[in-house]
Amino acid sequence: MSTTIRPLVIGHRGASGYRPEHTRAAYDLAFTLGADAVEPDIVATRDGVLVLRHENEISGTTNVADHPEFANRRTSKTIDGTAMTGWFTEDFTWAELATLRARERLPEVRSANVAFNDAEPILRLRDLLAIVDEHPEAQRRSLRIVAEIKHASYFESIGLPLDELFAREMSGWATADNLIIESFEQSVLHRIRDRGIPGKLVFLLESSGTPSDLVARFGARARSYAEHLTADGLAQLAREVDGISVDKKMLMSKDLAGNLTGTNDLVARAHAAGLLVFCWTLRAENRFLPKNLRSSKQPAQFGDWLGEFRTIMDSGLDGVFADQPDLAVSARG
Repeated sequence: MSTTIRPLVIGHRGASGYRPEHTRAAYDLAFTLGADAVEPDIVATRDGVLVLRHENEISGTTNVADHPEFANRRTSKTIDGTAMTGWFTEDFTWAELATLRARERLPEVRSANVAFNDAEPILRLRDLLAIVDEHPEAQRRSLRIVAEIKHASYFESIGLPLDELFAREMSGWATADNLIIESFEQSVLHRIRDRGIPGKLVFLLESSGTPSDLVARFGARARSYAEHLTADGLAQLAREVDGISVDKKMLMSKDLAGNLTGTNDLVARAHAAGLLVFCWTLRAENRFLPKNLRSSKQPAQFGDWLGEFRTIMDSGLDGVFADQPDLAVSARG
């Protein structure tokens, strides 16, 4: 059923469908294309500077492997239960990271973005605040940041408390209207609020698994993401946070062949509990669309993105993350 709710369009790591993610060009373009907000992923350097990267492991999003002076920094770690090998932000100072350049994370799907490889440096969180303040669109409308705090328990365990670092950075800039803070770990959200930072708190949920902070605290007794979405779980969340943000597939109804047939009742149930609902990530390429909305077998070609975007928006949710924010604005309109 169509609704009258007008969802926020959030540029996912900027306009990452058109430029390498988390670059100045990606963020600038997102607002130019009509995004209401942009979403930075926030991790830390060894000296406590907050930088914008999809993960703290940066081999896939920078040219770090081409820097022989950093060859000995390559290592293996387990982050939130996932084994990774590469280069990690917490093993570099900001001065060292500033010598690197950003690269396209999905070159096999977004070959056009490869042309922008190595053109721009890594950004700090403070650089994004300046981009928002100085963007021409800020003279015409309110621009927001939806800040994702990544791997908070891990960073705290190595002496880099992201809540403290984030609060220090955002104090004096953040208001109740220009900031949404999200994380897969609720505990860091509450610590940030306790530090006096305004803005809505949004709990990110995966389609499977268990929040890392709860595993660290409760082990096998930790509540899974699925348990948070029961009637009792949603009621408890409504007392703790302002909203939830879920993988788009958690909203979709599909047949056995993988064809999109509509959306389920999660948005309605969460709204009934008093929660805002966001979903990630709307992407136009065939690779990311349900089978019946793909235009061909070519993963990089655009499919019937409008069909998917509108189906999801018609669920009545409050915001969508999109790699091509102009397309999400068009679908909303």
